[in-house]
Amino acid sequence: MRWIGWLIGAGAMVLSCGLVAFAHDPDAPDLDVPEVTVEADRPVAASSQQFIPDKEYLLQPQGRPAQVLRLIPGFIAVEHSGGAGKADQYFLRGFDADHGTDVAFFADGMPINLRSHAHGQGYTDLNFIIPETIEGLDVYKGAYLPEYGDFSTAGAVNFRTREVVKEGVVQSAGGQFHTQRHLLMVSPTTDRVRSLIAAEGYYTNGPFEHDNRYFRGNLLGKATMNPSARSELSVTGTFHKSQWNASGEIPLRAVQDGSLDRFGAVDPSEGGRTMRSTGRLNYHYDTTSGGRFFANAYAQYYRFDLFTNFTFFQNDPVNGDGFQQSDRRIMYGGDIGYKQNGRWFDMDGAATVGVQSRVDHIHARLGPQVLRNPLGSTSDTDITEASYAPFFKLEVQPAPWMRLAGGVRSEVFTFDVRNRCQTCVAQASGTADSGLVLPKANLILGPWLRTELFLNYGEGYHSNDARSAVTPAASPLARAKSYEVGLRSRPWGSDGIELTATVWALDMKQELVFVGDEGTTEIRGASRRRGMEVGARGQVWGPVYFNGSITWTKAEFRNGDAIPLAPEVTAYGALLLRWPEGLTSQLQATYLGVRPLTEDRSIRAPSWIDIDLSERYQIPIKLAHGRLEAFLFVQNLLNTKWEQAVFAFESRLRNEATGVTDIHFVPGNPRMVMGGVAWYF
Repeated sequence: MRWIGWLIGAGAMVLSCGLVAFAHDPDAPDLDVPEVTVEADRPVAASSQQFIPDKEYLLQPQGRPAQVLRLIPGFIAVEHSGGAGKADQYFLRGFDADHGTDVAFFADGMPINLRSHAHGQGYTDLNFIIPETIEGLDVYKGAYLPEYGDFSTAGAVNFRTREVVKEGVVQSAGGQFHTQRHLLMVSPTTDRVRSLIAAEGYYTNGPFEHDNRYFRGNLLGKATMNPSARSELSVTGTFHKSQWNASGEIPLRAVQDGSLDRFGAVDPSEGGRTMRSTGRLNYHYDTTSGGRFFANAYAQYYRFDLFTNFTFFQNDPVNGDGFQQSDRRIMYGGDIGYKQNGRWFDMDGAATVGVQSRVDHIHARLGPQVLRNPLGSTSDTDITEASYAPFFKLEVQPAPWMRLAGGVRSEVFTFDVRNRCQTCVAQASGTADSGLVLPKANLILGPWLRTELFLNYGEGYHSNDARSAVTPAASPLARAKSYEVGLRSRPWGSDGIELTATVWALDMKQELVFVGDEGTTEIRGASRRRGMEVGARGQVWGPVYFNGSITWTKAEFRNGDAIPLAPEVTAYGALLLRWPEGLTSQLQATYLGVRPLTEDRSIRAPSWIDIDLSERYQIPIKLAHGRLEAFLFVQNLLNTKWEQAVFAFESRLRNEATGVTDIHFVPGNPRMVMGGVAWYF
């Protein structure tokens, strides 16, 4: 199967390079594409919707692409396994979304979340993204837009890649813990074909006693062209490969009694490896009557092996409780549709109709292991999972002070699960199908005194693991209803601070969750989440900029029990200063408050705050070609002790007679300094 992954990645790269070569073909027809510059605020349907441009996140410390997510009010991403490489753990709107179960991620409209993943539903590894290739993030909270479906319960994030870079860049950086990162990004052509090629290499040992030896390699090739004056075609290919060692989640009792260092490991053989190849095509054609036809397609090949041990010697006092999770898949899909702008009943508006489809062919396996040597299988499954989603969206403006946006989305899923392990006990097998109809409605009033009022309602969902979906009395699709009221204001004008305030609620029906670490299904009850968030971002005065937010959330099951790990209070603040001498400084802080680890709230995770400093300096040295820039990042500036992922469960150490319920955590990184130089040419 490995050749398929290389074929997808290499094929997309070759196609991109072929389009680049087309730019130099003297026999190619001339294209008359007028250049038009439009500057305006992006229309939004909710106060919590936003666009984050690249200038706001290029000052984030390098190493974890998920760092940029903290710019989203209430969004927290932390390392999950005591070492980089694995997908982060995501928190948003009262959800411990684990690795992505209730937050949908996209790259140029291509889904990143992986259904029925061997480790967790909606598993989202963002490490294949090269941050410098992203021109901005589209952020949507709630389930208010018909374009977004699976996993967008709490929200959706779309990473939009650049077409070109104005300057090529070669960059090298190094820091503590043998950390280094190297980047090349260039646009060979910028006219008839707009091209982008980028390569990244990253390595770190991390602060742990047992070196992470985390290596990440990324390639991206993209070419954009205009087959005619009214159409645009973009082809993108990426390739990602990484491997790492991990120290896992360690028990608090062992750290407190001094038998284990804070950065030590009970089982240092944990870790993993992964590979991902993607190819995507984006096309649109603009009609002479104000319409747009669009068609997008994508394909991915994916490999994943994870070696983990959470409970140490709880189940097997001799070999330990280590297990291996493996995932192999081919995934493909796309969407096609049409949008028409016009006037209906003397109202300006736009109507969009489209259909999205996706198919995953998955081989998922779970089994015990010792020192990464397999000992057998607990489950071994082939899965074919497909979905088809027609949607309709209507936007109208009945009055200058009123906009309406809404629509409906329909979902149809088919699940086919085949058990490959005849000796495995009671493994799921069979077929099932399920569907939903999801209405959406948004009302926008204003602006009055530079202020808009938003009222939103929408129904969303996340799909459950196929191995749960085919079991008796299953709930394959977990429906959620979301409500929101908010304000967005610029009281000091369009160039000043933008203020937002949002009050929201989200109700979720009972769902089934497949626990990938155990190969079992867990039934969870209905829940309600509600909260509020306030934020401010923009230019304070002259060279001083601010971006900050505070969120509060209450998350409970309908019977009053707490939802474990759900964040209650989060905050983020960043102060940026652009000095006249070519220096840009940013000081930023991220806060995650105390949160329950158990339903009865008897065990709680401590709060933490992490402060980072970023500096970039335009070196005033005249070069024959290009310019130089130096940069410095200091993470955890105050060198505070903090915990990233925190859980409460029972485990047993080798010297213990029985299991002990305890807090298990991944330590937050200590102070880390990293710097480098970039040559722009």
